[in-house]
Amino acid sequence: MSRALRLAVVLLAGSSWARAESVVILVRHGEKVDESRDAALSTAGRARALALSAMLKDAGIEAVYSTDTIRTRETARPTADRISKPVEIYDGDELPVFAKALRERGGRVLIVGHSDTTPELVQHLGGDPGPPIASHEYDRMYVLTLSADGKASTLCLRFRSGVEK
Repeated sequence: MSRALRLAVVLLAGSSWARAESVVILVRHGEKVDESRDAALSTAGRARALALSAMLKDAGIEAVYSTDTIRTRETARPTADRISKPVEIYDGDELPVFAKALRERGGRVLIVGHSDTTPELVQHLGGDPGPPIASHEYDRMYVLTLSADGKASTLCLRFRSGVEK
């Protein structure tokens, strides 16, 4: 992880901007071992999950959510372990309901999803999902700040796993 990115996350975690009603960090799962329906993470994917956890260690994450697949749970696990919380499962087919629950919950949370569910959830939360996530893209991170008045601001970052070419 770059020093600039670590600084951005720490600054966001401690800034008055991040002390809004809630901060939701959304990522796609890490790299997979293969294209099977419920693939595990590859070595690069496991490294990315560890890098994500290290990057978020000072972000005040209070809960970690994942869809119910091996690759998303494995991506979420290091962060959940770091904060001594379970990985909570959400239904990727019920994103409007989940978005409403996140807004009501408040706090700082990490959400691990997929190339299609992550941008869709960003949109349901009122954020800007940007262009579609490409099949080879695993480094996009959305940081959404959700205000009490229903507005959302979106910051899109990239995070390295430390094993990229």
